[in-house]
Amino acid sequence: MTQAQTTGKAMEREDDHSPVSDDEIFAGHEGGKLAVAATRPISRPRDLSVAYTPGVAKVSRAIAEDAALAQRYTWADRLVVVVSDGTAVLGLGDIGASASLPVMEGKSVLFKTFGGLDSIPLVLDTTDVDEIVETLVRLRPSFGAVNLEDISAPRCFELEDKLKAALDCPVMHDDQHGTAIVTLAALRGANLVLGKDIADQRVVISGAGAAGVACARILQEAGIGDVTLLDSKGIVSGRAGLNPVKEQLAGTTNKAGLTGGLADALRGADVFLGLSGATIDESLLGTMADDAIVFALSNPDPEVHPAVAARYAAIVATGRSDFPNQINNVLAFPGVFRGALDAGARAITENMKLAAADAIVAVAQDDLGPDRIVPSPLDPRVAPEVAAAVAKAAVEDGVAG
Repeated sequence: MTQAQTTGKAMEREDDHSPVSDDEIFAGHEGGKLAVAATRPISRPRDLSVAYTPGVAKVSRAIAEDAALAQRYTWADRLVVVVSDGTAVLGLGDIGASASLPVMEGKSVLFKTFGGLDSIPLVLDTTDVDEIVETLVRLRPSFGAVNLEDISAPRCFELEDKLKAALDCPVMHDDQHGTAIVTLAALRGANLVLGKDIADQRVVISGAGAAGVACARILQEAGIGDVTLLDSKGIVSGRAGLNPVKEQLAGTTNKAGLTGGLADALRGADVFLGLSGATIDESLLGTMADDAIVFALSNPDPEVHPAVAARYAAIVATGRSDFPNQINNVLAFPGVFRGALDAGARAITENMKLAAADAIVAVAQDDLGPDRIVPSPLDPRVAPEVAAAVAKAAVEDGVAG
């Protein structure tokens, strides 16, 4: 048995989808999920002289003379800050900074567990985009990358753009791009199973928020045949009242020239991608093309139950861990940031995201099937493979340090 097979069997044995009690959940969060650990022991006076005074003064003087030395002699170069204002947390909405902190702590735990990266959560008690930018600019000497999290649309687009312009380090809004990377990987995996080509497909995206917009964009970058994007008012086309992000997408999507709502969009579509939280009538799935693909990603309740979707679709995926084909951002962001930091990248480019998606599919390639279009989120091979692919793409794109 190969190492990969052994790893897979071990994960199967440890995979427990039994219900989790409230007591277990709260006990698992008591006191927080993070702690700072020293990387060197301090057990002798000599250790203290090296780690703190007087030894630390020599290192501080050296960095004062050559700021680049901070990359070698502090943790900042490898530290990711997980930043949120608490305005779009999970499916809970605008719950505020303090209530968002358990989620950000969890994100930092995942960075360490899967990417081997130190990470700290920063929840900010402001929703003003410029104030958030100013805060992070002032804190820049303390970190090496920014993971934006759970920030409401359309503010999240403006914030990410302004931070990219203001900071000389990787910045990524994971709700946008992590979701988009894993969705693209899942679609590639599904197409390999079905023998289909992305260039021949029309994807219907229900939801034009952060994730929906990013998915539309990455699918276009990947060469999708067509995208039909819907918001709460129907198909996003050249109608009045669109924000600038939707207006831009209205000009590049919907090549079929469709109008109306979800029923009009799904007729003859190859792929349904649900990112809106709204439920859909199962009968609409019956109007899709043969061997349809349904990604019902709303959490905790998918737009359509997977068992129901399976009556009409050849492949079904959700965002939940208790059904097959979980589209989970943890497949992407630890490796993306690890690869960017390994390469000393100044930014995360579109090619780096595409490379991440390809790497995710490659891990699952030898064991693809209708119920396995992406690797398990717990597969230890994923983050290293993604990191290597992202670092290589950073070099190719000329953004590596």
